[in-house]
Parts: sequence; C-alpha cells; structure tokens
Amino acid sequence: MRARSLVAGVVVCLIATTPAMAQHRGVRGRIAELLSFGSCGEPLCLDNSVNATNGHGRHFIPDIIARNGAIVDFLADAIAANASNLPLSATGSGITFKFVGGLPVRTTSSLGPVFGERAQTLGRGRVVVGANMSSTNFSSLRGVPLDRLTLNFTHDDVPPAGLGQPLRENDVLQVNLDLGVSLLVTTFFATLGLSDAVDIGFAVPIVHTGLTGRSVGQFIPFGIPTSHFFAGDSAHPVLRATASTFGFATGVGDIALRMKANVRSTERLAIALMGDARLPTGKEDDLTGSGHFAARGLFLASSRLGSVSPHVNLGYALRTGEGRSDALLATGGFDQPMSDWSTFAVDVISEWQVGGGGLRLPEEVRYEFPVVRTIVPTNIPNMKDHRAHGSFGMKFRVLGGPIVVANALIPLRRGGLESRLLWTLGLDGNF
Repeated sequence: MRARSLVAGVVVCLIATTPAMAQHRGVRGRIAELLSFGSCGEPLCLDNSVNATNGHGRHFIPDIIARNGAIVDFLADAIAANASNLPLSATGSGITFKFVGGLPVRTTSSLGPVFGERAQTLGRGRVVVGANMSSTNFSSLRGVPLDRLTLNFTHDDVPPAGLGQPLRENDVLQVNLDLGVSLLVTTFFATLGLSDAVDIGFAVPIVHTGLTGRSVGQFIPFGIPTSHFFAGDSAHPVLRATASTFGFATGVGDIALRMKANVRSTERLAIALMGDARLPTGKEDDLTGSGHFAARGLFLASSRLGSVSPHVNLGYALRTGEGRSDALLATGGFDQPMSDWSTFAVDVISEWQVGGGGLRLPEEVRYEFPVVRTIVPTNIPNMKDHRAHGSFGMKFRVLGGPIVVANALIPLRRGGLESRLLWTLGLDGNF
C-alpha cells in the first residue's frame, strides 16, 4: 500500500503542476520566420517583387514549391524527434532483491546502470521514484554545423515548360542559416514491482525547447536586370537581406509507460523482456514532442562477472507518423561498484534506422535552359540517421538518503540532430 501511495502521489503532483508550467509559443513556426525577408506575411516573400507589376516574388514561396517547403519541415521535424527520443533513466535503480523462504536475498551488488536496462526486477512491493534533468545545446545536423546551414531556393517552372525558360527562372535565392537549438528536459519517473518477476512504471518529461536563429538571404541573379530583389527596382536591385527570430516553449513531453518481465534469473544470468510506449502528449507545434505514437520492444540480458555487471539490450522501435522511421536498437555496457556507496556505469547506446522512412530532403533541381545543370537544395546530406552515443555515469548513495546520478552522453557518430554533450543530473530513491 505504501508503494502504491507513493506512485499515486507523484502522479497527482505532476497533473497539478503541468498546466502552470506549459507555455505555447509555436516554436515550429519560428523557423519559417528565418525565410521571411519582407512584410507580406509569407515565407520567402519579396515585397518589392510581389508588389511590382511583374509579380514574380511569390515564385519562391515554399507553399507553392513543395520541394522547398520540405526543407523547413525537415528542420522542425529533426528538433521534435530529438525532444521525444532522449534516453530515459533505467527502470530499476539501487540494489535489487528477491525473496527466498520469506527472506530478502540480493540479486545485484551495484546501484545499476544509468540508461541501459538490466534484466533483474525490483521485487514484489518495492518501488523506485525519482527525477532527473538533462540538458543539451545542439551543434550539428547530419554532421553540418548549425551555424553553417545553406538552403538554395529555386524558381517555380512557369510557362513555357522547362525550368530556366524564361531566363529569369535561373535566379537562385541562397539562404545561410545560423541556428541555436537547446533542450532542457526534467523527467519524473516511478517503477513499481508488481511481483518478483514483473515491474511496471512511467516517465513524464517536462520539456523546455529554445530556438534562436539568424539568416542571410542572397539572390544569385542569372543576369541584370533581374525580376527578383528585396528592395530597389530591377535596374538597381538590393540582392541581400537578413532575418532573425527566437522562441521558446515549455510543456509536457511524450509520456512513457513501461513494463518489464523477468523470464530467467540465476546467480550468473538474468533474462527479461521489456516494452514501453511513448504517448503523443507533447505538442508538435512547440517542438516539445513528436506528435505521434511510438513503442519499443526489448530483450534484456545481464550477468555478474566478479564485481562487474555487464548487460545487453536488443530491440526494435516502432514509430508512427510521416517522416519518422523505425529503428533497430542495441545497447551494451556494464556497471561496477566502486565502493558500498558508489557505482560506475558505462554504456554504448545505438539505433539503426530501417526501412524507407525517416527525414528526407528534396531532390536536386535540374535546369534545362540555357544550359543543363543541377542545383543542390541544401548542404545537409541525404543519409540514414544511424546514431550511437557513449554514456559515462556515476551513482552515489547518500547516507540514509537517495541515490545521486551524474552522467555524460557523448555522440560517437553523426546522425540526425546532434550535440557535443548531453549532461544528466538526478535523484532517485528505492523503497
């Protein structure tokens, strides 16, 4: 009863505090502002061109040319996907027990991993309650620095057919972006041992997303006079303009529901199955969540080799929604007690994109006149977002109190939106 009351209390506190913390600033829409160099209220609007008699400015608006609008969506989807895909703390923490002849017997000797999962369950009636805070500033997208992103926007193909005819269609608008994207995620979690073999739990993230950006738009005209310009006229065009934006939002992210079932447990080897579901409770427009359901199934194995406790997690991630891909999951590592009150934990956490989904960029644009050539829409590469991170952490048991967690997550390869470091600090208690 005590364990259930603790879990219920955490849930009530979260529900009560969430409305007061939520702020909705529409961060996703801020990205489009970096492509607005006029006051007509549309992306890539060129005031002087639109308002002039020739009316050529709207031929660069992404809503008209789907391949250009896809770049804006790509950037927003990459941020939202990371907000919903940060690793969660392990379901178990501290030394675990099972009952033999009515007496508790230790099944682990360390305080456990930080993000990896061990196969041992908590034990009937035992509960872990905790919270941690993770923070990161993203630095690159598929290996390209966020302060050096380049987007190339091409003209719509208007009659006569064939891009480049008339000659004004050869004009290209190049936009150089300098983005700053940050995440601060505070996660409240709890795990309850329903029996010696089954644990259930949940994790509720509170996500703060921040975005700052500056852009420089530069027309590359095919000839002078040109029909496309930010100011002036066709004889004296202003071909360069800047834009900037910032925004932030705070709200509940994608809530996770988790269950682990131990299927084998000996002194040397433990095997379990685990499943979790990520609910689309985060706001996609605020980039605090993906806006789509996701689920994982995992096979867990852990062992004891002297004082070292290695573990392996293998599984599959199912992600719904356009532009999101499934992934094969593989995590391996160990945790080792350094003393009666401290544990060192290391993991390699990886996911390998499968199928034809994922974040896709527009194809190259082919010009037919006056010479055949291609324009690459962006310097962001079209590639699979395979990812791998090294996790290095410590756990400390405070005398008579909770377990303190400190961890650093460092990318081992570049895929998707990445940072140089994601740090985590947390507290949890085992009752």
